[in-house]
Amino acid sequence: MRTKGRMVAVVAVFAIATAACTGSSTSPSNSGSASAGGDATFSYATFTQVMISWDPSSAYSNEIIAMSNMYETLTRYDSETQEVVPSLATSWTSSKDGKHWSFTLQDGVTFHSGRPMTSADVKASIERTMELGQGAAYIWGAVKSIDTPDDQTVEFTLKYAAPLDLIASADYAAYIYDTQAAGSKDLGKWFAEGNDAGSGPYTVDAWNEGQEVELRLKASPDYWQGWDGAHYDNYVFRVVPTATTSAQLLRDGQVTFAERLTPQLYDSFDGQDGFTAASAASWQTLLALLNTKSGPLADPAVRQALSYAIDWEGMMVALQGAATSLSGVIPPGLWGHVEGIEPTYDATNAADMLGQAGYGPDGDPLSLTLTYTKGDSDEELVAALMKSDLAKLNVSLDVRGLAWPTQWAKGKSQDLTERQDIFLFYWWPDYADPYSWFINMFHTEEPPFFNLSYYSDPWMDKTMQEAQVVSASDREAAIGLYGQMQDQVIQDMPSLSVYTQQYQRVMLSSVQGYVDNPAYPNVVFAYELTPGS
Repeated sequence: MRTKGRMVAVVAVFAIATAACTGSSTSPSNSGSASAGGDATFSYATFTQVMISWDPSSAYSNEIIAMSNMYETLTRYDSETQEVVPSLATSWTSSKDGKHWSFTLQDGVTFHSGRPMTSADVKASIERTMELGQGAAYIWGAVKSIDTPDDQTVEFTLKYAAPLDLIASADYAAYIYDTQAAGSKDLGKWFAEGNDAGSGPYTVDAWNEGQEVELRLKASPDYWQGWDGAHYDNYVFRVVPTATTSAQLLRDGQVTFAERLTPQLYDSFDGQDGFTAASAASWQTLLALLNTKSGPLADPAVRQALSYAIDWEGMMVALQGAATSLSGVIPPGLWGHVEGIEPTYDATNAADMLGQAGYGPDGDPLSLTLTYTKGDSDEELVAALMKSDLAKLNVSLDVRGLAWPTQWAKGKSQDLTERQDIFLFYWWPDYADPYSWFINMFHTEEPPFFNLSYYSDPWMDKTMQEAQVVSASDREAAIGLYGQMQDQVIQDMPSLSVYTQQYQRVMLSSVQGYVDNPAYPNVVFAYELTPGS
């Protein structure tokens, strides 16, 4: 989720978690949700709305967890080998200058509409995404033209060199679909009614907007990879706002997989019969976007003071393994990451800087608002810790947990008085490249979409474009540019780099073959799992 967005007070968090740990030796009472047989169902518990958008060209939030099972891309990124692997394309070639690419398509692929996929459908999908220009459509910015010399070949001519095989594996805006699926109806409106036009293993069975069991998917019978062997036949997404409820549903066997629990709840499942507790490093970063356009944080000195006011090390201890400190903007494991520039705690320096701005312990009280996504226990804990640290410096933090659509709308409001001062916000790359953070978080944007610090700097705009262009031909030069941009972020402080999330999943032990892929955050590719008894 882009919270994508694409996630209580401290005492309350710990009290609830402790209560929920009581009786933690209980095995699931009903593991039928993950049983091998004719009606195996994988049930995914997430804390917020699943389908923010239904259009595969413009979707850019939590719907990734469902869409990645309904739609497919030309290629996939394998985080274990750090290589691009085939998906809808069997193979591809590029010219020496990186401006001409040719992809050969899988044979026998059928859309859920019943139409066979051809190169014309690939061209139409990508061109529609480019024309709409929404969500992550920028990933195709290098494309000059697309040609289809035959039904199984797609050729791209680029304006500048770009790693198109990697771009084609993106977790947003790279989906290939049947642009003719709506017939004479408007395609965008048809999607919005809860329809899909993908080629993936699962298709829509039922959509219950606003209900706990929000989305049901079923196996697409004509899926091109077939259904030999044991597979999950159904895929259910349940919106479960609290971690304690998710934990109880797991114990009762009513859900198969919990996206996120509190560290205490996660630990209560570790080593328990009937459950698997899996931990993996992610590329999902939590940023605190600071309002650079209006209010007290329009003053760079006050923003800098906030970065010194937070006990970052104490925060990591409180998160108990659910997160690691973040140096710069780009997470470890992804090229462009820089060590040694994580935020530091210095309450004395924070007080001095606030004092120079007229605030602080010996100055006027400072009131700020912070929004986070309601239901995300980690964000909730971070907000509570920030509130506690800032209170010591005569700064009052009004913490508001909001449903993601509400929080996002507030941040994008054209009424400056409606906007927050601090916006807690998850980000991850659209493909295995650092450009996504900069074009979305720090590029001048009016009206605001994801740049919810409202930051604008001409040098940053120019440099990020240069870095994207040279990344395909001179990776070292691109790394240098991303290092310079991260230094500029620290100097201007439009955001605080809070942490990199450590994925902590809990699932029924009957689930076999699960692997977390940070390039597709929070996505469980159910087709690749084997349901056990």
